[in-house]
Amino acid sequence: MAAASLGLRSGSYGSLHQQLQDGGFSATQPILLRRATRSLSGIREREKILPRIYKFVGRRKVRILLLLMISAALLSFVSVISRDEDSLLGATTHMHSANPSRKSFNSPFIVPHEESSTRHSTNHISLPSHHGTQHPCEKFPVPSPPMDKRHTGPRPCPVCYIPIEQALFHMPHSPSPSPVLKNLHYFSEASLISYDPNGGTIFGGRSSLRQRNESFTIKESMTVHCGFANGRKPGQGTGFDIDDDILLEMEECYNVVVASAIFGNYDLMQQPKNISDHTKKNACFYMFIDEKTEAYMRNTSRLDDSKRVGLWRVVLVRNLPYEDSRRNGKQVPKLLLHRLFPNARFSIWIDGKLQLVVDPYQILERFLWRKNYTFAISRHYRRFDVFEEAEANKAAGKYDNASIDYQIEFYKKEGLIPYSLSKLPITSDVPEGCVIIREHIPITDLFTCLWFNEVDRFTSRDQISFSTVRDKIMSQVDWTINMFMDCERRNFVVQAYHRDLLEQRKALAAMQHPPPAVVTHDKDTRAPPLRKLPGKTPARRGRDKRSSPRRRHPRVIGGNL
Repeated sequence: MAAASLGLRSGSYGSLHQQLQDGGFSATQPILLRRATRSLSGIREREKILPRIYKFVGRRKVRILLLLMISAALLSFVSVISRDEDSLLGATTHMHSANPSRKSFNSPFIVPHEESSTRHSTNHISLPSHHGTQHPCEKFPVPSPPMDKRHTGPRPCPVCYIPIEQALFHMPHSPSPSPVLKNLHYFSEASLISYDPNGGTIFGGRSSLRQRNESFTIKESMTVHCGFANGRKPGQGTGFDIDDDILLEMEECYNVVVASAIFGNYDLMQQPKNISDHTKKNACFYMFIDEKTEAYMRNTSRLDDSKRVGLWRVVLVRNLPYEDSRRNGKQVPKLLLHRLFPNARFSIWIDGKLQLVVDPYQILERFLWRKNYTFAISRHYRRFDVFEEAEANKAAGKYDNASIDYQIEFYKKEGLIPYSLSKLPITSDVPEGCVIIREHIPITDLFTCLWFNEVDRFTSRDQISFSTVRDKIMSQVDWTINMFMDCERRNFVVQAYHRDLLEQRKALAAMQHPPPAVVTHDKDTRAPPLRKLPGKTPARRGRDKRSSPRRRHPRVIGGNL
């Protein structure tokens, strides 16, 4: 039997004829013979099919079709390679050295470029464990923004948030270290040195060019211009004035502040969603409005004497420092929150058109605490070069073209160059500034002060001046900014249309879909029938016909049948 088994194994490799000659078959050998016969017949069938395939391929149309298929396959292969290269260029920088008293999640990770791929990346966040435990989002993939042919614009992508209880556990117990800068002070009315007519507004202090340049030299103790220069306390006779009792409330915000603003009655107030009970009790939600917006809200019964609308504590601002509502409603509270809330540890700024849909503590854990960042802002979904951003603003009429050109030329003389790969791991020079997530420490306060000074001196388009201030600070201290993907920002805020556009859409919809018609058969409302005079026939108008009882049309009110 052993010899027979060995023979069967060898027979399967082509020695069937030898086995037949030897006559050494057992009871199972007929089955193997049939299998071998079938295999030989299969070979003969393939030999018959191959000439048919060659004849079919020899046709001209088939050859062209095959060439097209091969070309498409090659193009797909090249595009996959280019997408992988672009994804590698989207590497995000690792954070500066961690504070030993804080959680340590500062290993680098790869973020695919937003516009380079339509597939989900297989890269994963690599987070070191904390006290021997694995971070819940360690294996969460970082996807590219989902795109399709029907929706070519920016869209949200998945983001890994941890439960609110775990986010609170990862909240730092002490402030992050501020590199080099430890004490930051601000110029006030009594300490103003000079008034440069080209240095901005009185609200900003009109700093001289020499003072501007000195403010970019980082030292342990510094005094800089930072708005509210015409008084001793922000909000009291400085411009952007707020009632004293509300200022005292704002000083009592010691933890997290979520702030927004609507000026010029430009937007509709959006209520935050998915907010935990802990956040409602411990975080501050402040909405700044001007008198025009307040009048509209009172007329529409959206604001009463409690000055609260949902979660928002509504704050009326008087004595506005700028004529431009954009400067008043965005640049002052947006960049100077640390001056309005001097005791707050963290803040999240969102534009008035945005609706917050994720708990603030989860956002802070995801974009600050998890990687030990102190400042986070999303990069623009399409543009990453300041020169391109300036041209886009000019083309869209966002600001006076001559002023934009002057600002760009000024920065070019200071060394501004177009963005290139030499700036990696910095992935963009242009932010999407509608959301700012930050910790209030001296270095981040200085950054927003200097950013505000550039906006006050030049144009209100803060995307143009962002990279200049960032790069000047980063060249001197070990500090950086988390510029996360814009699709991640769109995950925790929902963008609405401006109020005037919403009202136009509503009016247009009402015109296209009128209210349903109301049909009545009230005989008393119809005109009485014509009386036939003796010897005369009533004259007919054009093609109108005399009505008859068999052809009575019901009266229509509010529309047509």
